[in-house]
Amino acid sequence: MLLWFVAVAVCVVLFVFDSPAVDYRFVAAGGVLPLLEAITGRPYILHTLLGSVALMTLAMVVTIGRRVLRRRLLGIPIGTFVFLVASTSWTRTELFWWPVAGLDEIGVAPLPEYSHPVVVLVLLELAGIGLLVWVARRFRMTVRANRAELRRTGRLPHLGKVTGEC
Repeated sequence: MLLWFVAVAVCVVLFVFDSPAVDYRFVAAGGVLPLLEAITGRPYILHTLLGSVALMTLAMVVTIGRRVLRRRLLGIPIGTFVFLVASTSWTRTELFWWPVAGLDEIGVAPLPEYSHPVVVLVLLELAGIGLLVWVARRFRMTVRANRAELRRTGRLPHLGKVTGEC
């Protein structure tokens, strides 16, 4: 599962923040960053609330006085916060609240996002594809200038200023 996390991160930020200045490339990267722990098959710090808070703190500290960079980098921890919800990590109390709720759950298999039946995983991935298709249509990603803007700045076209026709 990959597109589910990208789509949910992008859509949540799109609806919650509704800011034309968001860099969706960083949000999408943050939305899948905890999947790196799938290499080990066990959830670690990126599956905890502490991990996302630490990433946000790090982004705030290293970007003091650099507002534009801060705005971009904050997309990563925002994406990881969304991941915690979309992956159902929050349902494993000891993992989500680690180390406050105990030290035993970190590193214990399976990963929350892959602990569902295969049919559920397939349906979630299909839902992610559907959400990404909706975003692409809504923001007219068939228009070359809109795709170029997304690649160059990470921004989706402002709804009132969407260029070109589908």
